[in-house]
Amino acid sequence: MENIKTQISQVKNTDTKTKIAVAYGDGIGPEIMKATLSILEAAGANIEPEVIEVGEKVYLSGNSAGIEKESWDIINKNKIILKAPITTPQGKGYKSLNVTLRKSLGLFANVRPVNALHPYVHTHFPAMDVVVIRENEEDLYAGIEHQQTQDVVQCLKLITRPGCEKIIRYAFEYAKCYGRKKVTCMVKDNIMKLTDGLFHTVFKEVAAEYPSIQSESQIIDIGSARLAAHPEKYDVIVTSNLYGDIISDIAAEIAGSVGMAGSANVGKNVAMFEAIHGSAPDIAGKAIANPSGLLNAAIMMLVHIGKVAVANKIKNAWLTTIEQGYHTADIYIEGQSIAKLSTGEFAKKVIENLGKQPIQLTPSTLHENAGSITIPTYQRPQQKQVLVGTDVFINWQGNNPEEIGQALADLASYKLTLKMITNRGVKVYPNGLPETYCTDHWRCRFVASDTVSNEGKSVYAPVDFEQILALLANINAIGYEIIKTENLYEFDGKRGFSLGQGE
Repeated sequence: MENIKTQISQVKNTDTKTKIAVAYGDGIGPEIMKATLSILEAAGANIEPEVIEVGEKVYLSGNSAGIEKESWDIINKNKIILKAPITTPQGKGYKSLNVTLRKSLGLFANVRPVNALHPYVHTHFPAMDVVVIRENEEDLYAGIEHQQTQDVVQCLKLITRPGCEKIIRYAFEYAKCYGRKKVTCMVKDNIMKLTDGLFHTVFKEVAAEYPSIQSESQIIDIGSARLAAHPEKYDVIVTSNLYGDIISDIAAEIAGSVGMAGSANVGKNVAMFEAIHGSAPDIAGKAIANPSGLLNAAIMMLVHIGKVAVANKIKNAWLTTIEQGYHTADIYIEGQSIAKLSTGEFAKKVIENLGKQPIQLTPSTLHENAGSITIPTYQRPQQKQVLVGTDVFINWQGNNPEEIGQALADLASYKLTLKMITNRGVKVYPNGLPETYCTDHWRCRFVASDTVSNEGKSVYAPVDFEQILALLANINAIGYEIIKTENLYEFDGKRGFSLGQGE
């Protein structure tokens, strides 16, 4: 069992000075980091920041990763990162450092709590209290893209069973530790039946182990709409990387401001804490940025390292400041707020309120040793994997599916036969519709010649890999350009590939 430390910690010695890696970031990053660290120091957080250089300056110095080796060394030594927003320069193929950090350090769980601060921060949803738990390493954010033909580019959506099991169990464990009542899974498995289908399947498997916690599943499009219209109906939401990125911003915005929300990125050995917003270069240097998002991330960090009492102290001072009407420009309401404060002034007001508790807003009352989250080590099941065919993707700029279809159907291919051709997922051969628009990207499915149909369903015969190699050589010999192949497998007798629309 892997004991994944999370926002509820079992660390008891809170008097020890804790070294953390601190990234001041870009844009408004240095301003809000300075404000946040001043509050932590005044509250007696007893941390020792070690500054790491990451972001725009490092990129522009010629380091395409956006982070120096010395920074990696500090992170690996301290295991905790407090990071302000960074800027990834546009163009020149720079990879997102945020994605690099999350994937390289195994920060599989992104946790984004959002709750309303009604009536002190404007929102239409005063009862809102939602936690979005987002898978952090996979999905389209793997960033594996290719231009395959003149017309077509692709981005690979990678969903793994171990990734699904970790994040979904984390969501239920989080709900158990924090006394949450319901976990909602959001997927799009009515369309992506294998990738999102796997996420949904694992959700149902894990949910069955937590009968005291209500579970439900929703399609991501209607789920997003319902979240925006009725967020009070949600408690914990678990979803994949891209969906989670989108709906967590939706949740933060309808709660009052994206600038208020912090997040935790949790892994087995390292955790990173950051605001969910960007570097906002348009307001950098104006001293008007709201440090609340980074401060809330720092509060989550303090709980993670066992300094729960200090975390409560800071959170309650922050809530008191909001309740008193001392607001930064993004949440200031004329006639309702008491004063519009600069970044530094807001930090000073929070410091003044240390030791106080809000009157109307719910005080923070996290308890020491409330619990921990345990994620089992993944055990890969043994499945029988049988090769039953291949999809050959061809770059061909003709526009008549019958022409390419007949040429491939007549091909001598060592017991393999053409079953169908699709273009952008729609079957165009045999018996395609003339109205279907075709690009230069053709998926040609070959299966064993002795594949049979049983009550409308194909029963696939096994294929030897040498047959596929011979097939590819023959396709190349008649002048068609092969751009990629995807072998077709059955796993324990179940089809491990999608059908083409109309197949």
